[in-house]
Amino acid sequence: MKPSLALLAVLVLTASGTIALARLSPAPAAVSAPSAKIPPRIVVQYAHVKSLRRTGGRFVMRVDPALWLTGVTAYHAAVEDKAIAPGDAVANDYYIRDSDHRLLTYRVPSNARVTVLTRGGAGPIPTTTISVAEFAQIIQGKNPKHRRLLEPKAGFWLRITVDNVLSLDQQYQP
Repeated sequence: MKPSLALLAVLVLTASGTIALARLSPAPAAVSAPSAKIPPRIVVQYAHVKSLRRTGGRFVMRVDPALWLTGVTAYHAAVEDKAIAPGDAVANDYYIRDSDHRLLTYRVPSNARVTVLTRGGAGPIPTTTISVAEFAQIIQGKNPKHRRLLEPKAGFWLRITVDNVLSLDQQYQP
């Protein structure tokens, strides 16, 4: 085979392979790359709720965000924060890092789901779903339905889209 024909054959095969790979790969528009203008649809954040008040048809909530850490991450953070000595175990395999106590503000629609830990229900850690309005009263130190709350001061996992809280789920803390 002449060298020019061999080169032509290599170019044709290379082009064919490139076209085949391009067909197998998603189009650039279909790739979900992070964008500076588009935030994630839902963010999950651990926080302690400090206040919740009604404003019009929704609520405004102030929270103290923190990091709920487990495993090796919890161990190293606790050692760095001097919460435990090197070699000590992290109690119950979790550590909450809350270094600055600066509050964030979120909007909470009145139909957001709120789950609190209660006593006396089924399961090892019973929960009860309550309204945002009832939760606001609980945060203010009231308990209008006389719920047997397991841990009134425990933190919550917030599901947030932009600045709206979709749900709050209380975290059990042994």
